[in-house]
Amino acid sequence: MPAIITPIGTEHEKKKRRVDDHDSGHGRRPPNDKNDKRTGGGGDNDGWNSPSQGRRGPREKLSRFRLFVFFALAGDLMFFVAIVSAFFVSQASSHFDAYNHYVNQWLPTAVPPILWLNTAALILSSLTMEIARRHMFREVDVMDEWLGLGKPSTRNAMPWLAATVALGIAFLIGQWIAWNQLATQHVFFRSNPSSHFFFLITGVHGFHLILGVAALIGALIALYASKQMENRQVFVDCAAWYWHSMGLFWIFLFVLLAFFQ
Repeated sequence: MPAIITPIGTEHEKKKRRVDDHDSGHGRRPPNDKNDKRTGGGGDNDGWNSPSQGRRGPREKLSRFRLFVFFALAGDLMFFVAIVSAFFVSQASSHFDAYNHYVNQWLPTAVPPILWLNTAALILSSLTMEIARRHMFREVDVMDEWLGLGKPSTRNAMPWLAATVALGIAFLIGQWIAWNQLATQHVFFRSNPSSHFFFLITGVHGFHLILGVAALIGALIALYASKQMENRQVFVDCAAWYWHSMGLFWIFLFVLLAFFQ
Protein backbone atom coordinates (compact mmCIF):
# COMPACT_ATOMS: atom_id res chain seq x y z
CA MET A 1 0.00 0.00 0.00
CA PRO A 2 1.48 3.33 -0.94
CA ALA A 3 2.27 5.71 1.90
CA ILE A 4 0.01 8.73 2.34
CA ILE A 5 1.89 11.98 2.90
CA THR A 6 -0.21 14.63 4.66
CA PRO A 7 0.90 18.17 3.76
CA ILE A 8 2.07 20.12 6.80
CA GLY A 9 1.38 23.68 5.75
CA THR A 10 -2.08 23.52 4.17
CA GLU A 11 -3.97 26.74 3.65
CA HIS A 12 -6.60 25.66 6.19
CA GLU A 13 -4.01 25.12 8.92
CA LYS A 14 -2.33 28.46 8.17
CA LYS A 15 -5.64 30.28 8.53
CA LYS A 16 -6.40 28.39 11.72
CA ARG A 17 -3.05 29.37 13.22
CA ARG A 18 -3.66 33.02 12.32
CA VAL A 19 -7.08 32.99 13.98
CA ASP A 20 -5.62 31.37 17.11
CA ASP A 21 -2.91 34.00 17.36
CA HIS A 22 -4.76 37.11 16.22
CA ASP A 23 -7.05 38.15 13.46
CA SER A 24 -4.32 40.15 11.75
CA GLY A 25 -2.02 37.17 11.32
CA HIS A 26 0.92 38.95 12.96
CA GLY A 27 1.45 36.41 15.72
CA ARG A 28 -0.53 38.19 18.45
CA ARG A 29 -3.47 37.20 20.60
CA PRO A 30 -6.36 39.33 21.87
CA PRO A 31 -5.40 41.46 24.90
CA ASN A 32 -7.24 39.20 27.34
CA ASP A 33 -6.01 35.70 26.52
CA LYS A 34 -7.22 33.50 29.39
CA ASN A 35 -4.06 31.42 29.21
CA ASP A 36 -2.01 34.40 30.38
CA LYS A 37 -3.08 35.75 33.77
CA ARG A 38 -0.41 38.41 33.99
CA THR A 39 -1.93 41.85 33.94
CA GLY A 40 -1.12 45.35 32.85
CA GLY A 41 -0.51 46.41 36.45
CA GLY A 42 -4.06 46.62 37.76
CA GLY A 43 -4.70 42.97 38.50
CA ASP A 44 -7.69 42.84 36.18
CA ASN A 45 -6.68 39.85 34.05
CA ASP A 46 -6.03 41.86 30.94
CA GLY A 47 -3.62 39.06 29.98
CA TRP A 48 -1.44 40.84 27.43
CA ASN A 49 1.18 38.65 25.83
CA SER A 50 4.69 38.70 27.19
CA PRO A 51 7.78 38.63 24.93
CA SER A 52 8.83 35.49 26.80
CA GLN A 53 6.17 33.59 24.83
CA GLY A 54 8.13 34.13 21.66
CA ARG A 55 5.68 36.64 20.21
CA ARG A 56 5.59 40.40 19.94
CA GLY A 57 2.28 41.45 21.45
CA PRO A 58 0.48 44.48 22.87
CA ARG A 59 2.10 43.90 26.27
CA GLU A 60 5.50 44.68 24.73
CA LYS A 61 4.24 48.04 23.50
CA LEU A 62 2.74 48.81 26.91
CA SER A 63 5.99 47.88 28.64
CA ARG A 64 8.02 50.19 26.39
CA PHE A 65 5.77 53.18 27.05
CA ARG A 66 5.64 52.45 30.77
CA LEU A 67 9.41 52.29 30.91
CA PHE A 68 9.63 55.70 29.26
CA VAL A 69 7.16 57.17 31.80
CA PHE A 70 9.04 55.65 34.74
CA PHE A 71 12.37 57.05 33.55
CA ALA A 72 10.79 60.50 33.19
CA LEU A 73 9.30 60.21 36.68
CA ALA A 74 12.67 59.16 38.09
CA GLY A 75 14.14 62.42 36.80
CA ASP A 76 11.25 64.37 38.34
CA LEU A 77 11.76 62.57 41.64
CA MET A 78 15.43 63.56 41.77
CA PHE A 79 14.47 67.16 40.97
CA PHE A 80 11.95 67.31 43.81
CA VAL A 81 14.44 65.66 46.19
CA ALA A 82 16.94 68.41 45.34
CA ILE A 83 14.34 71.10 46.10
CA VAL A 84 13.41 69.46 49.41
CA SER A 85 17.08 69.17 50.39
CA ALA A 86 17.58 72.87 49.68
CA PHE A 87 14.44 73.56 51.73
CA PHE A 88 15.89 71.97 54.86
CA VAL A 89 19.33 73.50 54.31
CA SER A 90 17.83 76.99 53.99
CA GLN A 91 15.61 76.42 57.00
CA ALA A 92 18.61 75.55 59.17
CA SER A 93 20.79 78.38 57.86
CA SER A 94 21.57 81.14 60.35
CA HIS A 95 24.31 83.63 61.18
CA PHE A 96 25.51 86.12 63.77
CA ASP A 97 25.04 89.82 63.04
CA ALA A 98 27.39 92.71 63.84
CA TYR A 99 26.12 92.74 67.43
CA ASN A 100 26.78 89.06 67.89
CA HIS A 101 23.08 88.25 67.77
CA TYR A 102 21.98 84.89 66.41
CA VAL A 103 19.80 85.57 63.36
CA ASN A 104 17.63 83.14 61.42
CA GLN A 105 15.63 84.77 58.65
CA TRP A 106 13.32 81.80 58.17
CA LEU A 107 9.71 82.72 58.98
CA PRO A 108 7.15 79.94 58.35
CA THR A 109 4.59 80.64 55.65
CA ALA A 110 1.03 79.85 56.69
CA VAL A 111 -0.54 77.31 54.35
CA PRO A 112 -3.80 78.66 52.85
CA PRO A 113 -6.76 76.47 53.94
CA ILE A 114 -7.79 75.88 50.33
CA LEU A 115 -4.75 73.64 49.89
CA TRP A 116 -6.48 71.07 52.10
CA LEU A 117 -9.39 70.99 49.64
CA ASN A 118 -6.91 70.82 46.76
CA THR A 119 -5.26 67.79 48.33
CA ALA A 120 -8.61 66.04 48.76
CA ALA A 121 -9.50 66.81 45.13
CA LEU A 122 -6.21 65.38 43.90
CA ILE A 123 -6.63 62.20 45.94
CA LEU A 124 -10.15 61.81 44.55
CA SER A 125 -8.85 62.38 41.02
CA SER A 126 -6.33 59.59 41.49
CA LEU A 127 -9.20 57.28 42.42
CA THR A 128 -11.26 58.22 39.34
CA MET A 129 -8.17 57.82 37.16
CA GLU A 130 -7.54 54.31 38.45
CA ILE A 131 -11.18 53.35 37.83
CA ALA A 132 -10.83 54.60 34.25
CA ARG A 133 -7.61 52.67 33.78
CA ARG A 134 -9.10 49.45 35.11
CA HIS A 135 -12.11 49.77 32.82
CA MET A 136 -9.72 49.71 29.86
CA PHE A 137 -8.49 46.26 30.90
CA ARG A 138 -11.71 44.50 31.96
CA GLU A 139 -11.63 41.08 30.33
CA VAL A 140 -15.24 40.90 29.17
CA ASP A 141 -15.27 44.40 27.70
CA VAL A 142 -11.92 43.96 25.99
CA MET A 143 -13.04 40.72 24.36
CA ASP A 144 -16.28 42.32 23.15
CA GLU A 145 -14.33 45.20 21.65
CA TRP A 146 -11.77 42.87 20.06
CA LEU A 147 -14.60 40.89 18.48
CA GLY A 148 -16.09 44.06 17.03
CA LEU A 149 -19.08 44.27 19.41
CA GLY A 150 -18.73 47.98 20.12
CA LYS A 151 -16.40 49.82 22.48
CA PRO A 152 -17.62 49.00 26.00
CA SER A 153 -14.23 49.52 27.68
CA THR A 154 -13.83 52.93 26.08
CA ARG A 155 -17.43 53.89 26.83
CA ASN A 156 -17.09 52.94 30.51
CA ALA A 157 -13.69 54.58 30.99
CA MET A 158 -14.46 57.91 29.35
CA PRO A 159 -16.68 59.44 32.11
CA TRP A 160 -14.13 58.61 34.80
CA LEU A 161 -11.31 60.05 32.72
CA ALA A 162 -13.34 63.22 32.13
CA ALA A 163 -13.96 63.47 35.88
CA THR A 164 -10.22 63.21 36.46
CA VAL A 165 -9.59 66.09 34.05
CA ALA A 166 -12.19 68.21 35.84
CA LEU A 167 -10.66 67.50 39.26
CA GLY A 168 -7.17 68.25 37.95
CA ILE A 169 -8.30 71.62 36.59
CA ALA A 170 -10.05 72.32 39.91
CA PHE A 171 -6.76 71.62 41.71
CA LEU A 172 -4.88 74.08 39.50
CA ILE A 173 -7.53 76.76 40.04
CA GLY A 174 -7.26 76.14 43.79
CA GLN A 175 -3.49 76.62 43.65
CA TRP A 176 -3.97 79.95 41.87
CA ILE A 177 -6.47 81.03 44.55
CA ALA A 178 -3.96 80.07 47.25
CA TRP A 179 -1.31 82.25 45.65
CA ASN A 180 -3.75 85.18 45.50
CA GLN A 181 -4.63 84.68 49.16
CA LEU A 182 -0.95 84.92 50.09
CA ALA A 183 -0.59 88.03 47.92
CA THR A 184 -3.39 89.76 49.85
CA GLN A 185 -1.38 89.03 53.01
CA HIS A 186 1.67 90.62 51.34
CA VAL A 187 3.47 87.31 51.15
CA PHE A 188 5.36 87.03 47.87
CA PHE A 189 8.11 84.96 46.29
CA ARG A 190 10.93 87.11 47.72
CA SER A 191 9.31 87.98 51.05
CA ASN A 192 11.09 85.28 53.04
CA PRO A 193 13.10 82.10 52.46
CA SER A 194 10.08 80.02 53.45
CA SER A 195 7.75 81.87 51.04
CA HIS A 196 10.42 81.48 48.36
CA PHE A 197 10.27 77.68 48.73
CA PHE A 198 6.48 77.68 49.08
CA PHE A 199 6.01 79.35 45.70
CA LEU A 200 8.81 77.31 44.15
CA ILE A 201 7.45 73.96 45.30
CA THR A 202 3.82 74.67 44.46
CA GLY A 203 4.77 76.29 41.15
CA VAL A 204 6.97 73.43 39.96
CA HIS A 205 4.40 70.83 40.97
CA GLY A 206 1.67 72.90 39.31
CA PHE A 207 3.64 72.93 36.07
CA HIS A 208 3.99 69.15 36.19
CA LEU A 209 0.28 68.85 36.87
CA ILE A 210 -0.49 71.00 33.83
CA LEU A 211 1.47 68.44 31.79
CA GLY A 212 -0.58 65.72 33.47
CA VAL A 213 -3.87 67.41 32.55
CA ALA A 214 -2.60 67.71 28.97
CA ALA A 215 -1.82 63.97 28.99
CA LEU A 216 -5.33 63.22 30.29
CA ILE A 217 -6.89 65.35 27.55
CA GLY A 218 -4.69 63.51 25.03
CA ALA A 219 -5.97 60.21 26.42
CA LEU A 220 -9.56 61.44 26.06
CA ILE A 221 -8.89 62.36 22.45
CA ALA A 222 -7.30 58.96 21.87
CA LEU A 223 -10.36 57.20 23.30
CA TYR A 224 -12.51 59.04 20.80
CA ALA A 225 -10.24 59.03 17.76
CA SER A 226 -7.96 55.99 17.92
CA LYS A 227 -9.24 52.90 16.12
CA GLN A 228 -6.78 50.45 17.71
CA MET A 229 -7.81 49.22 21.13
CA GLU A 230 -4.25 48.63 22.29
CA ASN A 231 -3.31 52.25 21.55
CA ARG A 232 -6.22 53.49 23.67
CA GLN A 233 -5.14 51.21 26.49
CA VAL A 234 -1.55 52.47 26.32
CA PHE A 235 -2.64 56.12 26.35
CA VAL A 236 -4.87 55.70 29.40
CA ASP A 237 -2.45 53.45 31.27
CA CYS A 238 0.57 55.75 30.89
CA ALA A 239 -1.47 58.85 31.74
CA ALA A 240 -2.71 57.05 34.86
CA TRP A 241 0.78 56.19 36.10
CA TYR A 242 1.95 59.76 35.59
CA TRP A 243 -1.11 61.14 37.37
CA HIS A 244 -0.75 58.79 40.33
CA SER A 245 2.89 59.82 40.68
CA MET A 246 1.99 63.53 40.70
CA GLY A 247 -0.56 62.81 43.41
CA LEU A 248 2.03 61.04 45.57
CA PHE A 249 4.53 63.85 45.02
CA TRP A 250 1.96 66.44 46.09
CA ILE A 251 1.02 64.58 49.29
CA PHE A 252 4.68 64.49 50.28
CA LEU A 253 5.22 68.16 49.40
CA PHE A 254 2.03 69.29 51.13
CA VAL A 255 2.99 67.49 54.35
CA LEU A 256 6.37 69.20 54.11
CA LEU A 257 4.82 72.66 53.72
CA ALA A 258 2.10 72.15 56.33
CA PHE A 259 4.03 70.47 59.17
CA PHE A 260 7.78 70.97 58.68
CA GLN A 261 8.22 74.72 58.39
